[in-house]
Amino acid sequence: MKFKNVGFIGTGVMGKSMASHLIKGGYDVQVYNRTKGKTDELLRQGARWCETVAELAKRSDVIITIVGYPYDVEEVYLGENGILSNAKPGSYVIDMTTSTPQLAQKIHSTGKGRGIFTLDAPVSGGDIGAREARLAIMVGGDQKAFQTVMPIFSLLGENIQYQGPAGSGQYTKMANQIAIASTMMGVAESLAYAKKAGLDQRKVLESISTGAAGSFSLSKLAPRMLDGDFEPGFYIKHFIKDMKIALDSAEEMELELPGLSLAKQLYEELAIGGEENSGTQAIYKYYVRG
Repeated sequence: MKFKNVGFIGTGVMGKSMASHLIKGGYDVQVYNRTKGKTDELLRQGARWCETVAELAKRSDVIITIVGYPYDVEEVYLGENGILSNAKPGSYVIDMTTSTPQLAQKIHSTGKGRGIFTLDAPVSGGDIGAREARLAIMVGGDQKAFQTVMPIFSLLGENIQYQGPAGSGQYTKMANQIAIASTMMGVAESLAYAKKAGLDQRKVLESISTGAAGSFSLSKLAPRMLDGDFEPGFYIKHFIKDMKIALDSAEEMELELPGLSLAKQLYEELAIGGEENSGTQAIYKYYVRG
């Protein structure tokens, strides 16, 4: 094991499971979260609490972050008391938040100037993938740094792909979110249609989930829709954030994405209606309300 001390910042829906895998994998894990109570389970497993981001950075050989929004990433990495001002030269920092490619490139440039290796490595798979260590991990940055921390990635996911220089992981995650956005609309519309037609929605789901329509959204999230389970594996508010990043990026590239634009509109309507902290499967409510 090349590294021993791993710092983990952001122990929410996905981060908690990810940090737990690292503890079970034999690493000494330091944790920080804005709400300390969200680290209680990890502390019982043997993680050590840090009072500040700076303290965690100074104590860690590898630092992993998965926080909410790009402004959170910027504060955690580039603030006066942030990671890059306090991490040791030669340490590795891995941002697994879905953020902007431009911010990933800025972090990489700043880290390189201070002798710190940086990777942008957003993930896909939601709470289930995090819990089962089956995440898809999309990595941008220096390839040698990627290879060095591969043993850590292997504890968190199965489909781990190096995509290219800094920012490439975030661009890949945007491609992922674009595909999911229209898929989620299709799944919800399909179930709403089956209901209106008087069909048994669960039997319909059994028929279509293994055919050409098959997808993670159909097999994992459609049953939650039918169960009325709208707890977040991934928050609507964070999905809206991702879609905005993707649309802004597409605009820079002079690319129109009408499907993504519509999905963002529908999710924003749900958020205005009080669903921002629901899971993305709550889009089903849009089609069966009233």
